[in-house]
Amino acid sequence: MGKIVKLFAEKIAQRYKKAKNSKKSQILDEFCATFEYNRKYAIRKLGKLIKRHRPAKPKQKPGPKSKYNIPEVLKPLKDIWLAANLPCSKRLKQIIPLWLPGYQQKFGRLSLDVIKKLLRISKNTIDRILKPIRIQYTGKGRSTTKPGLLLKHQILIKTNQWDESKPGFLEADTVAHCGNSLAGDFAYTLDAVDIATGWTEQRAVYGKGETGVLKQIKDIEASLPFPLLGFDSDNGIEFINWHLARYFQNRKPSVDFTRSRPYQKNDNAHIEQKNWTHVRQWLGYRRFENPQIVLLLNDLYTKEWRLFHNLFLPSVKLQEKKRIRSRIVKKHDSPKTPYQRVLDSPVIPKETKQYLTDILKPLNPFDLRETMDHKIKIIHSLAK
Repeated sequence: MGKIVKLFAEKIAQRYKKAKNSKKSQILDEFCATFEYNRKYAIRKLGKLIKRHRPAKPKQKPGPKSKYNIPEVLKPLKDIWLAANLPCSKRLKQIIPLWLPGYQQKFGRLSLDVIKKLLRISKNTIDRILKPIRIQYTGKGRSTTKPGLLLKHQILIKTNQWDESKPGFLEADTVAHCGNSLAGDFAYTLDAVDIATGWTEQRAVYGKGETGVLKQIKDIEASLPFPLLGFDSDNGIEFINWHLARYFQNRKPSVDFTRSRPYQKNDNAHIEQKNWTHVRQWLGYRRFENPQIVLLLNDLYTKEWRLFHNLFLPSVKLQEKKRIRSRIVKKHDSPKTPYQRVLDSPVIPKETKQYLTDILKPLNPFDLRETMDHKIKIIHSLAK
């Protein structure tokens, strides 16, 4: 019986909601007579029944609607963010003006209003509107390293030797593409970064043979847009050997060859970071034991890879680090690409700067990324 009464009351509430003001008084009289309710109580009762069946309104945040969280702005922002390999908002803000011409060339013209919004958007707004998208692209991995012992007494340990304002001082390391096992032979990536400009070079070697590593270091030196002044590495056998020591020390002028303290990764913090952002994030942790992959990696590293990372991807440099009570406060400079830092350097000749500018002009970062993805796909197919 209770269900019938409830349904009857809801039917009257629906009639009351749709009725005109002149009819509502009659429906209310009918409701009071049927259930013997007080008139004020009956009004409140009908109001609750009407509210229960009212569709919920979507919750809206207070304040004006966002000008940036709209499809016209979100699509190019997401496309650029993905193509640039998921940079932080601070770096993405600097990437947008560099990549917009290439984006319009690749995907079509954007309206003037959208271009203005993309150029004006703040890093906090980027974080806010990309937050639900970032969750879909998070991933973690695992890293392996293998130290070595040779010639340690011949190569100095230094941790603060570099003049960070002058290009030419490199940190180097190897990244093992060994999968889950260090057994057998497999490919390594030789990773090097210039401290002053952030200019990076990568080369692939098969195993940690001294001759193969030295050959690729020579190739890296020939590719740098500035002379090599210093070389710092960890204590791996691929670096601490007579071949490399003679190459750096028996030349005029000699190159400062130093090493980090054993088991102190922070001594090589710059290159440890690049191992993740410039190698692991792109190639992952699969095992590359096919020697043919080394040739394909070097074809990638010496062409599209170095142009994409050095000309189009900005990075930040730590300017100051201090402790305030229990907190470590770090201050970084504005994001710049290695190419931009080369242009800003007063010690690099104008001819070199013009050469790099001429290389940059015809390039489109989206075309480079497309070619890189294609080559990486072939590499992974061989890894199977």
